[in-house]
Amino acid sequence: MSMNLDNTETSPAAAPAGAHSRRRASGPIDLAIRYGFLALLVGLVVFFSVFANGFAGPRSAVFIFQSVAITGILALGVTCTLVVGGFDLSIGSVATSSMMLAAYMMVVLEQSAFVAIIACLAMGALIGLINGLLIVKTKVPDLLATLGMMFLLVGLQRIPTEGRSIATGMTLPDGSTAEGSFSPLFLQLGRHRFDFMLDNLLPAPVVFLVVIGLLVWVFLELTRHGRLMYAIGSNERAASLTGTNVNRYKIVAYMISGVLASIGGMLLAARLGRGDIASGTNLLLDAVAAALIGFAVLGAAKPNAFGTSMGALFVGILLQGLTMMNAPYYTQDFIKGLVLVIALVFTFSLSARKSGGH
Repeated sequence: MSMNLDNTETSPAAAPAGAHSRRRASGPIDLAIRYGFLALLVGLVVFFSVFANGFAGPRSAVFIFQSVAITGILALGVTCTLVVGGFDLSIGSVATSSMMLAAYMMVVLEQSAFVAIIACLAMGALIGLINGLLIVKTKVPDLLATLGMMFLLVGLQRIPTEGRSIATGMTLPDGSTAEGSFSPLFLQLGRHRFDFMLDNLLPAPVVFLVVIGLLVWVFLELTRHGRLMYAIGSNERAASLTGTNVNRYKIVAYMISGVLASIGGMLLAARLGRGDIASGTNLLLDAVAAALIGFAVLGAAKPNAFGTSMGALFVGILLQGLTMMNAPYYTQDFIKGLVLVIALVFTFSLSARKSGGH
């Protein structure tokens, strides 16, 4: 009896002390994991505001938002595939194909904006469906399936015009002149501006990004389907044993990615007023960077819509600041990659330390 009493007397004193020391050890780590990236984001804004002339101003902010809008929409599509444990490398080529298709429908085939939009959305959904079927039915690894689709689309989008960009009045491969033009209504998707601050106007693509970001966030975080997608990405076998149709959800994730990429391509076509074959070159890298940086936001350590949006904003601020500081263009991808690696190492190494500490 006395031994039991001694144990009960000493254990309460020991337990709080051990718990207290663990809390003290993990407290700074918790703060670093949750707010380290946001602190880095704020620090980046302060740095460029001091050293990049003209960075701190509403005009610069509007330009940054415009530059990240399309990248952010594509990155949200990548996020949906990451949630189910996949990865979509075809988004950049899907966006470029959508841009070319929209231009071809209106300029060459002289179709309305409505027909062009429906065609682009259908194309994005179809490509996502094919990607999903390749992955879940033929068991082709997601990276290989979407990489193959990327190369297929890069070649396919050049065939109708023999590698030329599409613009009003262009000469077609058969020697005739394209008589169609971009619908003014379609151009408004990329060029319309909403009242924002004083003489600065918010571009329509930014509004699209905000709306799509909210929809994706609600879907992934607040609906049963979103939770099931996270469950699949966390443990596919366990999710399957609970009766979840894993293959269906994976296919849906790739279809969402394809549709969002096609929306990004249409917005780019509407902003440029042409089907520029080279405009989507950096879309894949920037979108992937934004989606992966999102893992570090608020210590999520998982793909999430809010983190992806913050990641896109981070990439936009970084590139805008470097450009305004006259940094050589060939150093920007290096710096962007370096920041991405540091953010991911920081997040996952601290998360591992936190788990090990407990």
